[in-house]
Amino acid sequence: MGEVTATERPAEPDWGAMTAEELVAYRDAENRFRASAAMRAITGEPDPGAAISWQEVALPGRELPVRVYRPAPARDGEGDDRAELPLVLHVHGGGFVGTAVQCDWANSHLAAHLPAIVVSVEHRLLAPETPLSAAADDGWDVLHHVVQHASQWSIDPARTAVFGESCGALISALSAIRAREASLQLKAQVLVNPAVDVSETMFDYPSIAEYGYNPTRAAPQLRLFQRLSVPPGTDARALSPLYADDLSGLAPALVMVPTQDAVADHGRSYAERLQAAGTPARLTEYSGARHAFLAMPGVEPQAEAARAEIFGFLRASLTA
Repeated sequence: MGEVTATERPAEPDWGAMTAEELVAYRDAENRFRASAAMRAITGEPDPGAAISWQEVALPGRELPVRVYRPAPARDGEGDDRAELPLVLHVHGGGFVGTAVQCDWANSHLAAHLPAIVVSVEHRLLAPETPLSAAADDGWDVLHHVVQHASQWSIDPARTAVFGESCGALISALSAIRAREASLQLKAQVLVNPAVDVSETMFDYPSIAEYGYNPTRAAPQLRLFQRLSVPPGTDARALSPLYADDLSGLAPALVMVPTQDAVADHGRSYAERLQAAGTPARLTEYSGARHAFLAMPGVEPQAEAARAEIFGFLRASLTA
């Protein structure tokens, strides 16, 4: 997969009336735009100290693309004696639309300056045939694969963190829970604007009422997100980290909440639940920031401060 040069963004569709065919067409057009040179004015330029490439990861029954960020040779050294680096397993946001390319700005910075190997999962996007459980499996399966093949990736499996945004933060939170159950000791989890409740209570939060239609029309998108995430007969609570039976013993968490965000209260509630379970959790609120602020440094002034906080948290967690 490579960057494209499309310059026109598709018009926002009618989320409630969208057919499966229209979803695919919109998703493909939107992701071409997000990966285009024109979008860099919003998503930011990659750090020149990182080398970025696409790779295919062989998983049970499928191959999945991942976008890999490595320190450039001048920072990382060369040859067989190169030190193993920490792993940051990243999952982009979007749910039914999105690409790892939109997160190059933050991920390349982490790779270059921690330094670390950052692997961003191009997970299956939500659609009638691929519910949230498929995307959650992609996040966990890539994490497990890379850790199990640590020498091939030149990573130190004892210094591993997960990092996600929006739906990707939900997937990362689920992966942190699965890691505990598999006795994989993560050092940290970073959850940015997490949407961690896809159950029947997903919309029962003051932040949904306040920001569901302003500054963006988030509520219709969230309803589509929920409908695609949990087909009829699905146990929604099994896919909602907020309702996990046990949140103790998880990796220390940094939960970042932009305040002008419909799902801001999801993040606040999850941080409270982690703390109540005895899992260290830092909640940081970014006043006035919007939902996808970390991926939009060109228009969101607080993205730089958020990236710096993530860097400091991961540096402390992965070098301790």
